[in-house]
Amino acid sequence: MSVPDLAAAGPEGRVARTALALREATDAGTWTLLDHPLLALEVAGSPVYLEPDAVVVRPDGGWTVVEIKSFPMVDGAADASKVGAAARQAAVYVLALEGVAARTEGARVAQSVLLVCPKDFSNVPTASVVDVRKQRSVTRRQLARLTRIDEIADALPEGTSFDVAERSAEELTAAVESVPHQYAPECLAACELAFHCRSRSREAGAVETLGRSVRGELGGLTTVGAVLAAARGEEGDPEDPAVAALRRARALRQEALASAPARAPREVSECPC
Repeated sequence: MSVPDLAAAGPEGRVARTALALREATDAGTWTLLDHPLLALEVAGSPVYLEPDAVVVRPDGGWTVVEIKSFPMVDGAADASKVGAAARQAAVYVLALEGVAARTEGARVAQSVLLVCPKDFSNVPTASVVDVRKQRSVTRRQLARLTRIDEIADALPEGTSFDVAERSAEELTAAVESVPHQYAPECLAACELAFHCRSRSREAGAVETLGRSVRGELGGLTTVGAVLAAARGEEGDPEDPAVAALRRARALRQEALASAPARAPREVSECPC
C-alpha cells in the first residue's frame, strides 16, 4: 500500500497536495492510504478546512473515509450516541471529499465510513463500517440553507466596520448594535458577544433566552409576553397546540395551588450573634 507525503506550505498548499495525491492514486489503480489529508468545504461562501484521520483509495477508484476514535467497541458494538456523533463528523468529510471526486475522472466516494476503535478496552484496534448517507443528506441541506457571508455583509449599513484598531469604542458599539442578534444559552460557551446578545434578547422579551428547545415548542409565540398572554387566554388561537398546552398548564397550576394547604409564615428568630 502506498502512503504519499502530503506535506505542503499553508492550508491551501495542503489541500492542493491532497487533491493531487487522490488523483494520482486513482489513476494508478493501487491501494493508497492518505494519512491526515486536508480537505476544503465551502460553508456560507467561505472555505473551511477539514482534516480526517485517513482516506483510503481502492484500486477500483473508490475513496473511503477512515475515522479513528478512542471509545471502545465491546462485543462488536459501541455506544450508540458516540457512534452517531462520529457518523455526523465523518459525513462532513464525505461531502468535502465529493468536491474533489467531482473533478477526478473515475473516482467515487463511498457513502459509508470505516470506524476504527479499541476492541474490548484493549489496545487492539477493530473496525466497523458505518453508513452515513442520512447524516450526509442532513448536513448538505443545512449547508444549503446557510446565508452567505457576502449577503450578510450587504445587509449591513454603509461604512460598518469591526476593525478594533481603526474604530473607537463608540463606533464599534454602534457597529455591533447594527447586527441582528440570534441568542441561545449555548452561545455562552462559544461566543464573546453572548452576554451582549443575551441582554438584547432579554430586553426584547425573546423566548430564545429560554433555549432552542423551548423556542421550538412555542411555535409562533416569539416573546415571553405573548406566551404569558396566551396562557391567560388573552391572546392566541385556541386551536394552536402551543396555546392549548399553555392554557392547560396554567389551569393545572391554578388547580394545584388551590388544593395545596395554606402554610403559615415562618418566624425568623433574631440572630444570636
